Amino acid sequence: MQQISDELAVKYATIASWKTRDKWDDAPVVVRMEDGLQERYLTLIAKENKSGKDFKEIDLLGRQIERMARVRKFGGDDGRETDLNPNIERRNDEKAKAKRAEKRKNCLTIEQYQSLLDDFHDRNFEYQEAWWDQRHQRTRKIRKSRQVGATWYFAREAFAKIAEMAIEGKQPRNQIFLSASERQALKFRREITNWVRRVTGIELKGKIIMLDFTGLHGDDGPSLDSVGLYPLSTNSATAQGESGDFYFDEFSWVGGFAELNKVASAMATHSIYTKTYFSSASTKTHESYAFWSGEDWNRGRTKGDQRPFDLSLKNLRDGAIMPDGSWQQILTIHDAVKRGLGDLVDIEQLRKEYSEDSFRNLFECEEIDDAQSSFPFALIGPARVDSFYQWRDFKPELIGMPGMRPFGEKRVWLGYDPNKQGRDDAALAVIAPPEKPGGKFRVLEKLRFNGIDFQGQADEIRKVAQRYNVEDIAIDTTGSGEAVLQLVLKWFPTTRRINYSVAVKGALVMKGQNVFRNRRIEFDAGWSDVQAAFMAIRPTLTGSGRQVTYTAKRNGEVGHADIAWAILHALSNEPMDASEPVSRGAKVKFFD
Repeated sequence: MQQISDELAVKYATIASWKTRDKWDDAPVVVRMEDGLQERYLTLIAKENKSGKDFKEIDLLGRQIERMARVRKFGGDDGRETDLNPNIERRNDEKAKAKRAEKRKNCLTIEQYQSLLDDFHDRNFEYQEAWWDQRHQRTRKIRKSRQVGATWYFAREAFAKIAEMAIEGKQPRNQIFLSASERQALKFRREITNWVRRVTGIELKGKIIMLDFTGLHGDDGPSLDSVGLYPLSTNSATAQGESGDFYFDEFSWVGGFAELNKVASAMATHSIYTKTYFSSASTKTHESYAFWSGEDWNRGRTKGDQRPFDLSLKNLRDGAIMPDGSWQQILTIHDAVKRGLGDLVDIEQLRKEYSEDSFRNLFECEEIDDAQSSFPFALIGPARVDSFYQWRDFKPELIGMPGMRPFGEKRVWLGYDPNKQGRDDAALAVIAPPEKPGGKFRVLEKLRFNGIDFQGQADEIRKVAQRYNVEDIAIDTTGSGEAVLQLVLKWFPTTRRINYSVAVKGALVMKGQNVFRNRRIEFDAGWSDVQAAFMAIRPTLTGSGRQVTYTAKRNGEVGHADIAWAILHALSNEPMDASEPVSRGAKVKFFD
């Protein structure tokens, strides 16, 4: 104060009275800072010969004075956080919100979720609505006919459960899809993305689809954490780690089911999660049958605590709660037709196309008795692999794209089983031969052709051959096979003719058994139809009763298991002694 007195030439007592009256010591910090900034700022402005350092300080002081002004405004009665930081206001204006909404992935509105729920119920068949009614069951086990839309339904059910809970403001749960292979698991993702795109126009992104619920119920509504839709293969390294409701697709065809189920079911350990197992029937020797029949549950219990599981169709047609608390159901093709599938399925036509044994297995949910099979489950099972991970040199996504080579210039062999005696089924297998003698075969592609004549069959073989470096083609000349062969010979002159006889069929089967037994062949784990086709091949006596041949009967006639025979035809290009060199066939180039 003495300095002020001297500067102003005012008595010290006067300065002291000003200090007391105006409460200088009680001045807010911001006022003191403003005074100091102002004094220093005016001093520098008044300086005549300013240095670069002075100009920098003037700029800094100007910014600090501006900040003090914002602090004063914030301290007022109507002060807001944006007074201190203008960027906050810019981040929250309508333009910024719209930009953020555009950038957010997988973000739907309540109206869009409701549209999906409405469409979901509108398109379900009666038996699928019954599945929906049981969605809260802790465990569901469903034995179902082929081609009843189970994968299509459960993919949409999982998303519909999320939509239902999100609309109600409840926290949705992760949905996990477990399949025998990555390729099969991604089918769930395709079903969901196609459905959401059709109904809402939204393109869901990401292999794992993470749904964003930010702002779904506005600023004052419940805040929901994002949830994921996870497609996983049955590789034990990937079938763990996540938690949520899980769906196990075709569990009765998965190798090592018992061990895998221990790992997978742990994902739904918490009681809020549900487990859904659904599959067509396989064999009673498969590990999953003990899980289905209750043998696993009863094992280790005292005799007094054991309970029978009534697996009769009468008990399970509409679903029933079993002693282990699970809800189990059997859905045959007959019940599916009665409950809405009738416009899509002709049961009598299916009976003509399949043997009685195969029809009962595929469509009436009866397990296969593979005790007499030439290729029992135990022999075929190890050949199933997750091709998505293990075959890095094969690009199945290129199949069907004009001019693309899904296997590059690597060699392939084709095996063809034509329709027999006028029946409208034929099969083509694309096999990658071993890169060195004794190595592994790989089934890259399998195709079934229905309702086309010999010219159409030959044309389909040519289309497939155009996308591969084909080294060998083998065609069975039974039925229309001879006509197909003559057409194929015009553009692939070294095509091998296979004339069926007892000796030839015996050699085909023995070669196949040898390849499977030595684990020299692989096919995608999602192809349960390939496994079923091999299991259908059985030894039978010839009409004379003197020789053994191999058949897969269709109404008493040889001709079922077409894809298995097609694979065996291709394998026959390798000598019985796998160490012997394979004769290289011709290479054909196609020109447009």
